[in-house]
Amino acid sequence: MGRTVIEKIIGQRTTDSVAPGKVVWMDIDVRTARDFGGANVVKNLEREYADRRVADSKKTFFTFDCVVPANTVPYANNQQICRDFARKERIRVFDVDMGIGTHVLMEQGLALPGRIIVGTDSHMNILGAVGAFGQGMGDQDIAFAFRTGRTWYEIPETLRVEVVGTYSPPTSGKDLTLAVLKVLKTERALGRCIEFCGRIVETLPLHDRITLASMATEMGAIASFMPESGEVVQFCRKRAGHTDFEFPTADAGAAYCDTISIDVSDLKPQISLPGKPDDVRDVEEVEGAEVGSVFIGSCTNGRFEDFLVAAKMLEGRKVADTVMAKAVPATREVYGQLLDSGILDIFYKSGVIVSNPGCGGCASGQIGMTGRGEVQLSTSNRNFAGKQGAGHTYLAAPATAAASALRGKITDPRRLR
Repeated sequence: MGRTVIEKIIGQRTTDSVAPGKVVWMDIDVRTARDFGGANVVKNLEREYADRRVADSKKTFFTFDCVVPANTVPYANNQQICRDFARKERIRVFDVDMGIGTHVLMEQGLALPGRIIVGTDSHMNILGAVGAFGQGMGDQDIAFAFRTGRTWYEIPETLRVEVVGTYSPPTSGKDLTLAVLKVLKTERALGRCIEFCGRIVETLPLHDRITLASMATEMGAIASFMPESGEVVQFCRKRAGHTDFEFPTADAGAAYCDTISIDVSDLKPQISLPGKPDDVRDVEEVEGAEVGSVFIGSCTNGRFEDFLVAAKMLEGRKVADTVMAKAVPATREVYGQLLDSGILDIFYKSGVIVSNPGCGGCASGQIGMTGRGEVQLSTSNRNFAGKQGAGHTYLAAPATAAASALRGKITDPRRLR
């Protein structure tokens, strides 16, 4: 019987029998810890392993992205614990100026097709965008991975999702992602891997693949994969500086636990209502609701192309006086692109607050938390109560965010094209 993508990737990193439900020991290509959880990884290593050595320092990294630079003493202490340990073990640290860890791994050519990468980030599965298997784990599991370069894993079933139909701008990859989430909810892919297929998925540019892969977590999925893309392969070759990898594809006879078809023909801009990412509606259904703040960024929509969409709508216009608009690039590289392209100037003149690279307004303790009763429209991936403050957060695409920032209320971006 043929293998699914996840079975093929893990099968190349284990000598155990690979099949859904089987528990295997697998080798890990890259292991990371971020500033959230990283200090606990170090403490676990120091407590459990007297020599505190890591299996391979060249495959081990710290990535700081949650609260950067640290704005509380506990976070500053935790980051310094990681730095001190990294210095002793000769581990590379992508420090507070570099940006979101998963994005940095892709830019640095460390996340490549077919690789297994683990870290203390629940959205490590974003690396499926480049054909890698990324998995978030707890600090004890990551400490063990640092020390041994291995972990045990239960092979998940795979759900095949066929996306049919096409759509036109300003509808984007984020709207596609929300439309998929609307159908899958958090149950149909729970604990499973997803393989997306269909012409529209095959032609998705990398930044939209990143968006789709990043919200596999909100779908309850272990990971997600997409068909091979020439753009993605070229990106990986350029970043890695070599061609020593193969893009993983499922065998013709691969067995799936289920197949679901989702039609996105003439898809309209989508939006998630506060409290539940999968409570998705057409933007036009809730148009007119007032918003007090708008956030563009996060691991889901923090690439240059996301900001370009917003800039085209904002150029020559001013953000509404009643709105606090924030933009946070995913990485230092993206920030440089905003600077070189003139988008930073457009944001400044339109009244958008631009912060340094990082996760930004996605979780507690970061830029632009919401106050009690405040309504926010965000391009991030989660809007659970309390996740971004005491307010209420809608999730939408950059085009919808920009249009809503201009009008001070939820606005279908098709009105401002």
